[in-house]
Amino acid sequence: MDKKLKDIYIFLFILTSAFLTAQENHFYTDAYQTIDNMLNDKEPYSFKTAVFIVENAYYQGKLDTEELNRKIKFLANFCNQLVANRKLNYTERDQEKVSKYAAVYTVMCQTTPVIIKNDTVKYKPFTYDFEDVFGHKELSNLFVSKLLDTQKGNCNSMPYLYKILAEEIGADANLALAPNHVYIKHNIKSIGWFNTELTSGIFPIDAWLSASGFIHLDAIKNGVFMKALNNKESLALLLVDLANAYNRSFPDNDGNFPLKCAERAIQIHPYLANALLLQAETHTKQFQKLMKEQNTKDIQATLSNPKAKELFDLMNKEYTHIHKIGYRSMPEEMYLDWLVSLKTERAKYEDTRFLK
Repeated sequence: MDKKLKDIYIFLFILTSAFLTAQENHFYTDAYQTIDNMLNDKEPYSFKTAVFIVENAYYQGKLDTEELNRKIKFLANFCNQLVANRKLNYTERDQEKVSKYAAVYTVMCQTTPVIIKNDTVKYKPFTYDFEDVFGHKELSNLFVSKLLDTQKGNCNSMPYLYKILAEEIGADANLALAPNHVYIKHNIKSIGWFNTELTSGIFPIDAWLSASGFIHLDAIKNGVFMKALNNKESLALLLVDLANAYNRSFPDNDGNFPLKCAERAIQIHPYLANALLLQAETHTKQFQKLMKEQNTKDIQATLSNPKAKELFDLMNKEYTHIHKIGYRSMPEEMYLDWLVSLKTERAKYEDTRFLK
């Protein structure tokens, strides 16, 4: 074979392989299928399994899930020991459930004396990591696996781990969303719904969440923010995480896989802002790609292409819908100030029903 022709074949093979790696990466497609099977009740629901298959897809099969499950088992056993050996000052009929919530909270947020072979040692809880809070430098900083390895996490990994541990010991836990933020909501007989904030370890009232000014009343009414997500809605949230991981792994992808994740998530939770934004932003990237292909920065010139016009109208419709349902974005620096305010103004925002 002519050397020049051979070089062309090799180049085309490498190019095709790279394209297929991005578009048909089996770690991502398998993860999607597993979560979709859970949503369709074809596989048993497991938030832990869903979280780790998303992280494993990002690591391309190199995540040590056996070691992570060992750590989860240790923490779950610790929770069960607390439930068995500690009596709460709580007498309602859901005492057993509340005792489990308290145990998970203790393991996540409180320094606890532990007796090991007649010696008392202090178990140190998980702490908030202010380094790369949004995963801009490295997406894995948002992962539960990173939290388990370092004992440091953020408003993504900490509530995820809380939900995992609660389910491991036979309790439920509802994730809830605020701008740039995830937290836990519980419902108990004595006081009804209350919030558990893992990043600071306290129980804030809803006023703290709305005090930032970035939670519109329509967002609360539509369940965009402050809604207690059920298990399937939490899986929908993980589909968005999966798409974001895919985008980080393959930044030049055609958008089909992220859109597939977003559309499935929206089917489960029509007002899931993370999914709606992912959908709109993916269509925006596709439109920008068409502009690049046409070698123009003139939007009007691009709109002469029927496909570009369709994308442009679609993404504008999507952004309008997102704003209409009450979603407002919070600047990242303001988010961090808002998060710190929970500790600096604790007396103002703490749920005093727990003090009675």
